[in-house]
Amino acid sequence: MTVHFIGAGPGAPDLITLRGRDLIAASPVCLYAGSLVPQALLAHCPPGARIRDTSGMALDDIVAEFSRAHEAGQDVARLHSGDLSIWSALGEQLRRLDALQIPYTVTPGVPAFAAAAAALAKELTLPEVAQSVVLTRTSGRASAMPEAEKLSTFAATGATLAIHLSIHVIDKVVADLLPDYGADCPVAVVFRAGRPDEQILRGTIGTIAAAVADTTIERTALILVGKALGSDDFRDSALYSADYRRRFRGGVE
Repeated sequence: MTVHFIGAGPGAPDLITLRGRDLIAASPVCLYAGSLVPQALLAHCPPGARIRDTSGMALDDIVAEFSRAHEAGQDVARLHSGDLSIWSALGEQLRRLDALQIPYTVTPGVPAFAAAAAALAKELTLPEVAQSVVLTRTSGRASAMPEAEKLSTFAATGATLAIHLSIHVIDKVVADLLPDYGADCPVAVVFRAGRPDEQILRGTIGTIAAAVADTTIERTALILVGKALGSDDFRDSALYSADYRRRFRGGVE
């Protein structure tokens, strides 16, 4: 028996890995975060599967489901939205499973920032414009930010920022970023990337708060900030330059 943690992607039911789909199909128990994971993914569950929505459950209740399946010798497909490596509550569940000596696997999913970049048709790292992407958020009721991880600190780097779970404090986000990025820095807000009701707002640090105020966009929207979002005047990368020698073109190893 194994608990399979599966990143279900940003919301579009076809943005799941083949491995994740096959694990769902092979698991007689499925626990899914119903507030964000699309119901369409449950169609991959085998007939007669025990399916539980964990959005209203506490950690102890979820662990009880794992234990019940373990005693019955049944694999569990545990679906989380996006990718499991960030803000998924994966760590606390694995700690409990380790204590209970219940085996598990982890299958990655498409993260929200990648889906948002695809929706915008933008590369977040451009030569000599931005070569780093910072995944961050603002403090919330569930989790406060460490003192050193302030938006203003990240803004000083000039990197592309992917700011999660912060659309409800867009005015504070703008205030924290304005001194370093400037009012003309490009910003995009992507809500429900890849879904039929996807919404995209494009603007600048100076205009985005007003644009958000005119919508019904909610907490799960992603805010992308950085010069790479609006730059067309950048040099080509060396990767495909005819003059760049590398091992696949007879260059050095």
